[in-house]
Amino acid sequence: MSTALMLHRADGAPLSTAFRQAALSAEDPFAQGREIAWEGPNAMSAGRASFVGQRDVASYPHTETLAVVEGELTLSAPGSARHVIGAGSGAVIAAGTAVRIEAAAGVRFVFCAAAGNAPTSPALIPLRADADFKPSGGPAPEVLLGPSPQCRSDNVFTDEPTQYRAGTWDSTPYHRIVRPHPVNEFMYVLDGGVRFAGPDGNAVTVGTGDAIFVPQGASIGWESTQRVAKFYVVQNAQA
Repeated sequence: MSTALMLHRADGAPLSTAFRQAALSAEDPFAQGREIAWEGPNAMSAGRASFVGQRDVASYPHTETLAVVEGELTLSAPGSARHVIGAGSGAVIAAGTAVRIEAAAGVRFVFCAAAGNAPTSPALIPLRADADFKPSGGPAPEVLLGPSPQCRSDNVFTDEPTQYRAGTWDSTPYHRIVRPHPVNEFMYVLDGGVRFAGPDGNAVTVGTGDAIFVPQGASIGWESTQRVAKFYVVQNAQA
């Protein structure tokens, strides 16, 4: 059975997740420092990476959302401002985007990427905690173990061919039953904490600065006692 995979612990605690060093493609700009924890349907992958130096990419080979956990990564596209992505910030780089990547010192980040059969519209979109939140739908009433939460999101990128969506989300506290997760989901926690319960009674707790990937179909619950905010990537692998 698929289980949730920890990609990063902000406190440096060891992870049980198995990573393998591999490039996502022959053109992967982060090939040397890429570590993959999960690969699945619709060419989606998740893991962690490190980088130092400078690289010019004429056409980014896949779509990637990243969240920096240490150091600074500078990203710039022709005709646009330079984006300095520090710890606790992130970015979405769409397939086909021309981008310059710079890191004067070593930078580490977690990622969720998807390769598509057709190029998306070029885009380089920074992710920030102070997103332009708008009200969004919450969990269905039948899965809740308590009051309905107030949820907000700022979805900044959608690629229909791969059903890949990315942005920032937050919610008031809520408690949900253990049930199969409806999508592949990458989460980098910006604020608060969540207890993810499994069907066997064991639980994984994540907090600010942690990153986790939940494959579609993994049986987990959700319990939060304070506001939770996160960067996210979701994908319906059955689409």
